[in-house]
Amino acid sequence: MTALDPAAYSVTLPIHFRAADAADLPKLEWYGQYAHYRNLFRRAYREQIQGRRLMLLADCQSFPIGHVFIQFTSNNPVIADGRQRAYLYSFRVMEMFRGRGIGTRLLAEAEHITGSRGMQVVTLAVSKENPGALRLYERLGYQIFADEAGRWSYTDHNGVIQNVNEPCWLLEKWLRLR
Repeated sequence: MTALDPAAYSVTLPIHFRAADAADLPKLEWYGQYAHYRNLFRRAYREQIQGRRLMLLADCQSFPIGHVFIQFTSNNPVIADGRQRAYLYSFRVMEMFRGRGIGTRLLAEAEHITGSRGMQVVTLAVSKENPGALRLYERLGYQIFADEAGRWSYTDHNGVIQNVNEPCWLLEKWLRLR
Protein backbone atom coordinates (compact mmCIF):
# COMPACT_ATOMS: atom_id res chain seq x y z
CA MET A 1 0.00 0.00 0.00
CA THR A 2 1.28 3.47 -0.91
CA ALA A 3 1.04 6.54 1.29
CA LEU A 4 -1.28 9.22 -0.05
CA ASP A 5 0.28 12.51 -1.04
CA PRO A 6 -2.33 15.15 -0.04
CA ALA A 7 -0.65 17.78 -2.21
CA ALA A 8 -1.32 15.71 -5.33
CA TYR A 9 -5.02 15.18 -4.71
CA SER A 10 -7.56 17.20 -6.67
CA VAL A 11 -11.31 17.16 -7.14
CA THR A 12 -13.30 18.33 -10.14
CA LEU A 13 -16.64 19.95 -9.41
CA PRO A 14 -19.24 21.00 -11.98
CA ILE A 15 -20.06 24.72 -11.98
CA HIS A 16 -23.27 25.93 -13.63
CA PHE A 17 -24.24 29.52 -14.32
CA ARG A 18 -27.89 30.36 -13.69
CA ALA A 19 -30.29 32.98 -12.38
CA ALA A 20 -31.01 32.96 -8.66
CA ASP A 21 -34.30 31.62 -7.34
CA ALA A 22 -35.99 32.28 -4.00
CA ALA A 23 -34.34 29.26 -2.37
CA ASP A 24 -30.91 30.80 -3.05
CA LEU A 25 -31.49 33.94 -0.97
CA PRO A 26 -30.38 32.48 2.40
CA LYS A 27 -27.45 30.72 0.71
CA LEU A 28 -26.17 34.04 -0.66
CA GLU A 29 -25.33 34.98 2.93
CA TRP A 30 -22.54 32.36 2.81
CA TYR A 31 -23.13 30.96 6.29
CA GLY A 32 -23.48 34.41 7.87
CA GLN A 33 -20.54 36.12 6.18
CA TYR A 34 -22.91 38.34 4.19
CA ALA A 35 -26.00 38.26 6.43
CA HIS A 36 -25.79 42.05 6.68
CA TYR A 37 -26.74 42.20 2.95
CA ARG A 38 -29.92 40.12 3.46
CA ASN A 39 -32.26 43.02 2.64
CA LEU A 40 -30.22 43.96 -0.43
CA PHE A 41 -30.40 40.38 -1.71
CA ARG A 42 -34.17 40.35 -1.20
CA ARG A 43 -34.60 43.66 -3.03
CA ALA A 44 -32.42 42.46 -5.92
CA TYR A 45 -34.53 39.31 -6.16
CA ARG A 46 -37.78 41.31 -6.24
CA GLU A 47 -36.32 43.45 -9.01
CA GLN A 48 -35.17 40.35 -10.85
CA ILE A 49 -38.78 39.16 -10.89
CA GLN A 50 -39.74 42.58 -12.32
CA GLY A 51 -37.07 42.26 -15.03
CA ARG A 52 -34.97 45.17 -13.75
CA ARG A 53 -32.06 43.03 -12.54
CA LEU A 54 -30.59 39.57 -12.88
CA MET A 55 -28.83 37.75 -10.06
CA LEU A 56 -26.36 35.51 -11.90
CA LEU A 57 -24.91 32.66 -9.85
CA ALA A 58 -22.00 30.28 -10.19
CA ASP A 59 -23.68 27.19 -8.77
CA CYS A 60 -21.78 24.22 -7.40
CA GLN A 61 -23.99 21.35 -6.27
CA SER A 62 -26.97 23.66 -5.59
CA PHE A 63 -24.91 26.23 -3.69
CA PRO A 64 -23.93 29.69 -5.02
CA ILE A 65 -20.13 29.83 -4.76
CA GLY A 66 -20.01 33.06 -6.73
CA HIS A 67 -22.30 35.71 -8.12
CA VAL A 68 -22.61 38.93 -10.03
CA PHE A 69 -25.79 40.97 -10.23
CA ILE A 70 -26.80 42.83 -13.39
CA GLN A 71 -28.79 46.04 -13.05
CA PHE A 72 -30.49 46.88 -16.33
CA THR A 73 -32.08 50.20 -15.29
CA SER A 74 -30.95 52.84 -12.82
CA ASN A 75 -31.70 56.37 -11.72
CA ASN A 76 -28.16 57.08 -12.93
CA PRO A 77 -28.15 56.58 -16.72
CA VAL A 78 -24.33 56.77 -16.77
CA ILE A 79 -24.19 53.27 -15.25
CA ALA A 80 -27.43 51.69 -16.51
CA ASP A 81 -30.09 53.17 -18.77
CA GLY A 82 -32.21 50.16 -19.75
CA ARG A 83 -31.29 50.51 -23.42
CA GLN A 84 -27.55 50.63 -24.04
CA ARG A 85 -25.87 50.35 -20.63
CA ALA A 86 -26.08 47.82 -17.79
CA TYR A 87 -24.31 47.83 -14.43
CA LEU A 88 -22.58 44.84 -12.82
CA TYR A 89 -22.29 44.76 -9.04
CA SER A 90 -22.08 42.45 -6.04
CA PHE A 91 -19.39 40.45 -7.81
CA ARG A 92 -17.71 37.86 -5.60
CA VAL A 93 -16.40 34.32 -5.54
CA MET A 94 -15.93 32.32 -2.36
CA GLU A 95 -12.31 32.54 -1.27
CA MET A 96 -11.62 28.80 -1.57
CA PHE A 97 -12.72 28.89 -5.24
CA ARG A 98 -10.77 31.98 -6.30
CA GLY A 99 -8.01 31.78 -8.87
CA ARG A 100 -9.74 29.05 -10.87
CA GLY A 101 -11.38 31.21 -13.54
CA ILE A 102 -14.86 31.20 -12.02
CA GLY A 103 -14.99 34.99 -11.68
CA THR A 104 -13.77 35.47 -15.24
CA ARG A 105 -16.45 33.07 -16.49
CA LEU A 106 -19.13 34.81 -14.40
CA LEU A 107 -18.24 38.16 -15.94
CA ALA A 108 -18.18 36.66 -19.44
CA GLU A 109 -21.63 35.16 -18.89
CA ALA A 110 -22.95 38.49 -17.55
CA GLU A 111 -21.55 40.26 -20.62
CA HIS A 112 -23.14 37.66 -22.90
CA ILE A 113 -26.54 38.07 -21.23
CA THR A 114 -26.28 41.85 -21.39
CA GLY A 115 -25.20 41.82 -25.04
CA SER A 116 -27.99 39.40 -25.97
CA ARG A 117 -30.45 42.02 -24.67
CA GLY A 118 -29.02 44.49 -27.17
CA MET A 119 -26.99 46.50 -24.69
CA GLN A 120 -23.63 47.77 -25.88
CA VAL A 121 -21.86 48.80 -22.67
CA VAL A 122 -21.31 47.12 -19.34
CA THR A 123 -20.25 49.25 -16.37
CA LEU A 124 -18.99 48.39 -12.91
CA ALA A 125 -17.31 50.00 -9.93
CA VAL A 126 -14.17 48.88 -8.11
CA SER A 127 -12.80 50.19 -4.85
CA LYS A 128 -9.72 52.34 -5.23
CA GLU A 129 -8.24 50.17 -2.46
CA ASN A 130 -8.62 46.94 -4.48
CA PRO A 131 -5.84 46.99 -7.08
CA GLY A 132 -6.12 43.24 -7.65
CA ALA A 133 -9.73 43.54 -8.82
CA LEU A 134 -8.83 46.57 -10.95
CA ARG A 135 -6.11 44.51 -12.68
CA LEU A 136 -8.62 41.72 -13.35
CA TYR A 137 -11.15 44.10 -14.88
CA GLU A 138 -8.53 45.85 -17.01
CA ARG A 139 -7.22 42.48 -18.20
CA LEU A 140 -10.78 41.65 -19.28
CA GLY A 141 -11.08 44.85 -21.32
CA TYR A 142 -12.69 47.28 -18.85
CA GLN A 143 -11.44 50.86 -18.83
CA ILE A 144 -11.75 53.55 -16.18
CA PHE A 145 -14.06 56.35 -17.32
CA ALA A 146 -14.78 58.17 -14.03
CA ASP A 147 -14.25 58.12 -10.31
CA GLU A 148 -17.03 57.96 -7.76
CA ALA A 149 -17.25 59.04 -4.12
CA GLY A 150 -18.72 55.63 -3.27
CA ARG A 151 -21.09 56.91 -0.58
CA TRP A 152 -24.24 54.87 -0.10
CA SER A 153 -26.25 53.27 2.68
CA TYR A 154 -28.37 50.23 3.32
CA THR A 155 -30.39 48.70 6.13
CA ASP A 156 -28.76 45.54 7.47
CA HIS A 157 -30.44 42.34 8.68
CA ASN A 158 -30.84 43.86 12.17
CA GLY A 159 -32.63 46.96 10.85
CA VAL A 160 -29.62 49.21 11.39
CA ILE A 161 -28.68 51.72 8.69
CA GLN A 162 -25.13 51.12 7.49
CA ASN A 163 -23.30 53.98 5.78
CA VAL A 164 -20.64 53.02 3.27
CA ASN A 165 -17.83 55.31 2.16
CA GLU A 166 -15.74 53.49 -0.42
CA PRO A 167 -14.20 55.69 -3.12
CA CYS A 168 -14.12 53.77 -6.37
CA TRP A 169 -13.32 53.82 -10.04
CA LEU A 170 -16.13 53.44 -12.58
CA LEU A 171 -15.18 51.19 -15.46
CA GLU A 172 -16.88 50.35 -18.71
CA LYS A 173 -16.51 47.78 -21.44
CA TRP A 174 -17.98 48.08 -24.89
CA LEU A 175 -19.43 44.77 -26.00
CA ARG A 176 -19.26 43.29 -29.45
CA LEU A 177 -22.81 42.80 -30.60
CA ARG A 178 -23.53 39.12 -30.95
